Amino acid sequence: MEPTREIYRNFPDILQYAFYLIAFLACVTFIYGFYRKYKKYRKGKDANRFNNLLKRFLKAGAIMGKNSTVFKRDHYAGFAHWLIFWGFVVLLIGTAIVAIDHDFLRFLGIHLLEGSFYLWFSVILDVFGVLFILGLIMMIVRRAGGKPQFDYSRSDLDAAKYNRKGYSTDDKIFLWLLLLIGISGFVIEGLRISADGMPAFEQWSPVGWMIADLFNADTANTLHLYSWWGHAVMVMIFIAYIPYSKAMHMLIDYANLMFKDDMAAKKLARVSEEQQDISMGYVAMTDFTWKELMDFDACTKCGRCHVACPANAAGTPLSPRDVILDMRSHSNECFNTSEWFKQSFAEAKKEKPSIAGDVISTDRLWSCTTCMACVEACPVGINHHLDTIVNLRRTLVEEGDMDDMLQDALANIGDYGNSFGQSERMRAKWTSKLDFKIKDVRKEPAEFMWFVGDFASYDAGIQDLTVKVAEVMTKAGVDFGILYEGEKNSGNDIRRAGEEGLFEMMAEDNIETFSLSKFKEIFTTDPHSYNTIKNEYPEFGGNYAIYHYSGLLLRLHEEGKLKFTKKLDYKVTYHDPCYLGRYNGETEAPRKLLEAMGVELIEMPRCKENSFCCGAGGGRVWMDDSKMEERPSEIRIKEAVALGSADHFIVCCPKDYSMFSDAVKTTGNEDRMEVKDIIQLVEEAMG
Repeated sequence: MEPTREIYRNFPDILQYAFYLIAFLACVTFIYGFYRKYKKYRKGKDANRFNNLLKRFLKAGAIMGKNSTVFKRDHYAGFAHWLIFWGFVVLLIGTAIVAIDHDFLRFLGIHLLEGSFYLWFSVILDVFGVLFILGLIMMIVRRAGGKPQFDYSRSDLDAAKYNRKGYSTDDKIFLWLLLLIGISGFVIEGLRISADGMPAFEQWSPVGWMIADLFNADTANTLHLYSWWGHAVMVMIFIAYIPYSKAMHMLIDYANLMFKDDMAAKKLARVSEEQQDISMGYVAMTDFTWKELMDFDACTKCGRCHVACPANAAGTPLSPRDVILDMRSHSNECFNTSEWFKQSFAEAKKEKPSIAGDVISTDRLWSCTTCMACVEACPVGINHHLDTIVNLRRTLVEEGDMDDMLQDALANIGDYGNSFGQSERMRAKWTSKLDFKIKDVRKEPAEFMWFVGDFASYDAGIQDLTVKVAEVMTKAGVDFGILYEGEKNSGNDIRRAGEEGLFEMMAEDNIETFSLSKFKEIFTTDPHSYNTIKNEYPEFGGNYAIYHYSGLLLRLHEEGKLKFTKKLDYKVTYHDPCYLGRYNGETEAPRKLLEAMGVELIEMPRCKENSFCCGAGGGRVWMDDSKMEERPSEIRIKEAVALGSADHFIVCCPKDYSMFSDAVKTTGNEDRMEVKDIIQLVEEAMG
């Protein structure tokens, strides 16, 4: 007997026609739902993401194929998802081959599913079918284990004010429907093999062969028809269900990863002249780009951003996941896009709710530290959590709806060029502690221009560190100068606080001063300034080679200009600043410096790109944090103390030094942990 199988085994024509009719209706339902989403995205503004399409397509394919973003920091979920993904893909390809073979090629006298091809086809589909089912079971078990990210409770509303049972129902339908489809497929296979008399070649379908052995031929023949139709109906329900449910992420996530902007959050978009005529921020859903609208739909509700968020950990009402889900719900309402399983609220919404304030409350928007942990943690390429928050903050700033302390800081920057409200002439007062004169690069040339920053210049608790940087650089033979009163706030945190106009004024003033100065490269001790000068100033005409001082110190050491004559016998842990490690990928220079100085580095669980924010970013350093249950800096210090063996907490950011020095005191850990800037260790190691 030639190895093959009948597609519609003993089916009368009427049943075959019925199947095609059901399949047609399912496909129409799918296409309509997909079209509605496409139509929604078309209403968003252009996002300029169609460059390098082939490269984007292949890169997204590699990410999806490896499941690399899902594996990141969660190997169990990554492996389970990898099994589901490849099992689904291979089974889908197998189904497509069956359809092509039966519905098209047979009319040309071509039959693929026979002989050796059929045997290998059978064994491959059985193997990947088992992997598919195993992955689904792993995910079901994991969800049953009560992982915190699967808790859909909100941090901003009482439980009686909302209902998210639809989300949990959707999750269950998605997983269990796929599982039943996979299992029923094997049952059909086993019943067919048994009813056909157990032909020997069907041993190439090992799972089906084992199931077939459980039935006699007559029983199998009777059950086959019912199981076939049960399987077929579930498949068609699943196809129709996709665009209106969580299952849509199977399609949208590929596109979302494909059109991801690697500079998102690091480089915020300027407000167009067209938008400025309406508002500096977003006030309507049509203000969002199509990629931002797609981001809202791409969310799988996995909760990784929710768990990574320092504001959420501190007990504020902000959850990045909930921001995305609320924006999804609101966009679907605005564009009349169907969503079968959604959240509902006990209180009726306003007839025309404002996005900033009503859809996303002001306290949630102002809780964000802009640390980018949500963007880095997202496995499906959602990179507009932060952009959305900043654009809504711009609306609040324009309306004057902000923290009083923030308003004062922004006013000081506008009047004096610094957040401390001190005279520009006081910016370089710290240099009086030096026994040498630092060049003024506006008047005489230098190899490096040191952009000192507000905190390093004005904060009395940090000025001594600034002095040490100047002394170390001088001893290492670095030819550098500063701008003295010509320097102004870089604008990084101003921009992320939503004051776009003030940011542009600061950026343009600094760039003009830079252009009149004489230097080749820049270095700074402030990661916030480092980020905006490196990534955002180029759009305003300021293109500069810039170092964070940890990178420059390492370069000097490798060139033999910075020599360590004393080995430091310390056990330390190191905190990666968000704007250095996560924003700009610089995690190795500080560690190599520490290694060169002989210290023993003990890493905290959250480190490098996964570092936990100090809580100062995005203008939060200028805001009241008294309503937090526990400040992020305090959480971080406790994490360091829990290591047990580290006695020094090393930083390389002026804001970090200030935040963590205070947190050591407020947590009562002054006798267990000492906060030091890396420049203090460098000075000591130099002897």
